[in-house]
This record gives sequence, structure tokens and C-alpha cells, in this order.
Amino acid sequence: MTWRAALLVLAAMGTAFAAAPRNAPSGPEVAAIAAFSSAAPGAALPAGWRAVTLPRIPPADLALVAEGATTVLRVTSAAAAGSAVHAFTQGLAPETLLRWRWKIDRTVAGADLARRAGDDFAARVYVFFDLPLEELSFGERVALRVARFLHGGDVPAAGICYVWDNRHPAGTVAPNPYAPRIRTFVLRNAADAAGRWTEEQRDIDKDFRAAFGPRTRATPRVTGIAAGNDTDQTGERATAWFGDFVAEARP
Repeated sequence: MTWRAALLVLAAMGTAFAAAPRNAPSGPEVAAIAAFSSAAPGAALPAGWRAVTLPRIPPADLALVAEGATTVLRVTSAAAAGSAVHAFTQGLAPETLLRWRWKIDRTVAGADLARRAGDDFAARVYVFFDLPLEELSFGERVALRVARFLHGGDVPAAGICYVWDNRHPAGTVAPNPYAPRIRTFVLRNAADAAGRWTEEQRDIDKDFRAAFGPRTRATPRVTGIAAGNDTDQTGERATAWFGDFVAEARP
């Protein structure tokens, strides 16, 4: 698949960014992320979140459900894909720690992050960046401009995808087989117990530099995050649960 085709993924996310309100003050923010726990089970996603599906792929089932005394996001994909996306109106400061908790019912047995036909995960969390156009190749710039013309000016240029993998060790960092400007970070794998909540905390600036190499420029602002899963390549079924996401300034 070409970079232009891979941009369909980012373009779908970009529709959510384009829908975000534009009345916030200028400059990067350490923003409050609406909590799933603030809503009742069965309610609509909290303000700021939006369900996004991908072209020509069956949608995942997204729902707010009860988990003990709190509400969490549940995403189930059966030969499907989907995410809940949260856009940041003026960009999240990259010097931010992002925290969340998640669990899965099973890993995707047939997945393999190194192959296009295996690009499925039981749980994914994306962080999207406004990478300057001059840092892209000519072909990437053309494709991104086309995507922004067709889908809105907020289609992100790059991303990190944190995943719950089936086979690779935690700490693996790999390019996405479809999109050269997305890097996959394996945080959990089949060795981690399915059905058990695990806590994550990521330093966005540190991870961006690990993903894309040393930089003399500042890490780009963060335009949005997404939580979901996908099994459209393997045809399997997997469910992920996500607790609240919290962004806080790095000490």
C-alpha cells in the first residue's frame, strides 16, 4: 500500500480533528481530557471524544460500559476496526506525560506488526503530531496536501501507535507497514495477563524522539489521541477496555 493509501487512516482521524471547536486560546496546552468515568454506562461519548471508523472496513462496536463502580470505554472488533478520537483544539504540549489504563480479553493470534496482512492489535492508542511539511518527502507532502484538501486541514502528518501485541517483546519500536510516518511501540504482549487492568505512562517528547530519531527542532505539537483496536486483516475478534486518559505537564 502506498503512503497515499495509508493516509486514509490519518484522514479518518482528521475528520474528528476538523470537527473540534476553534475558540480556545492560541498556543499548546496541557489539556483536560474528558473522562469516560464522567458519563453513565450506555451514554454517548463525553464531549471532546468522537467515534471514527475507516473507509470500507466494518466498524468496531464502541460503548461506554460499567466496570465495577466506574464507566470505561469498551471497543470490540470482529473483522472490524474503530477508535474513539479526542482532538486538541490548539495542540497539546509535547512536554506532556500521557497516562491511561487498559485491558484486553485476548491478543490477536494471527497478527504480525511487520506485515501488512498482520497489522491488527487487540488494543491501540494513537498520539498524532503536527509534523512540519518540510520534514516530509516530496511524495508525502503531495499526498498529505491531497488528504487535507479532501478531508479537512487537520489531517495529522505523523503518529505514534502504542499497542498490545501478540508476539513481540515490550519495548519493540517498528515502522507501520502501511504508513511510514507512524511508529508502533509495543507496550504489552501475550505474556501480560488478559482480563487484567494495566497502567501506562508515556513521555510524549521522549517517545517521539525515540520513534523518529534525534532532532534539533522541538517535538511537534500533539493534535489528538485515539483509543481502539482492529482485526480487519486477520478476521479475528478482540475486545479492549480503556479507562480515563490523563495529560499532565512533565516535571
